[in-house]
Amino acid sequence: MEAFIRGIPKAELHLHIEGTLEPEMVFALARKHGVKLKYPSVEALRNAYDFHNLQSFLDIYYEGANVLRDEDDFHAMTAAYIARAHDQGVVHVEIFFDPQTHTERGIAFETALNGIRRALDEAGTKLGITSRLIMCFLRHLSAEAALQTLKQALPHRDAICAVGLDSSEAGHPPSKFSGVFRRAREAGFLTVAHAGEEGPPEYIYQALDDLKVSRIDHGVRSDRDPALCRRLAAERVPLTVCPLSNVKLAVFKRMEDHNLKRLLDMGLCVTVNSDDPAYFGGYVLQNYLEAQRALGLARADIALLAGNSITASFLPLGDKQAWLDRIERYTAAT
Repeated sequence: MEAFIRGIPKAELHLHIEGTLEPEMVFALARKHGVKLKYPSVEALRNAYDFHNLQSFLDIYYEGANVLRDEDDFHAMTAAYIARAHDQGVVHVEIFFDPQTHTERGIAFETALNGIRRALDEAGTKLGITSRLIMCFLRHLSAEAALQTLKQALPHRDAICAVGLDSSEAGHPPSKFSGVFRRAREAGFLTVAHAGEEGPPEYIYQALDDLKVSRIDHGVRSDRDPALCRRLAAERVPLTVCPLSNVKLAVFKRMEDHNLKRLLDMGLCVTVNSDDPAYFGGYVLQNYLEAQRALGLARADIALLAGNSITASFLPLGDKQAWLDRIERYTAAT
């Protein structure tokens, strides 16, 4: 099954590029820039990845991002992720980046953007991986701060496909950002949002109705509201589910408790993604594998999840159909 999962063409739609910063690279960049770290070694830092909720993760995540200082740092981090994704059968990536994480500490918006974009362009040329870039607003900051970030993004609409919403969900409903998302849509950006990871189903409704999102990032708490699940299925709203992340952050106690299979069987457009893989113990292949083993996913389920990832992407319809045909041929031949 591992060879089948590795080889099937798939997209990754929920990936925070800052969350791919492996401890080895954290230490290398810290040495490069003379940044003092709290942890004495790579092993000590990795051992600190023992989280009990979203906030406990975010605290160490933002500290790790502090070593990203120049364009080459962002390029190196992104190129390392792309190489791993390519090796795991990923043919298309839609990457989140958090400019406020960097501008808040004096790093120019363009420094992050240009480094990430250069690596994505190289991946397209050298590896054939297509990509889209999604700029996220940090929801624990104000709507006014998000609006200022949106203004910084406007000259870069050729590089940024969509805007999203991430960071601490509890106490920060999507409706807080309704005005900012309206401005983003008017400027031509697509929209997505994290909702229903730690927050209630009401946050998913707000993301759909107030932010007009194209898909829901996480969304695993949707099953607390049967009417919401029926709506998500009927409207084919994709959920970018991150199994290892959900277990690591105690959304579910064990992978065997995860509702991915139940949501899939209810007709929802579920996809599998890795979220912040350097912190959560695995990239996209490992997420597929651990979900498959724990939930008894069949080959048909894996093919459906891979197909959903393509369908839910922001690729043109012709490109989507070409990949869906490839998935069908691969499944039949393997």
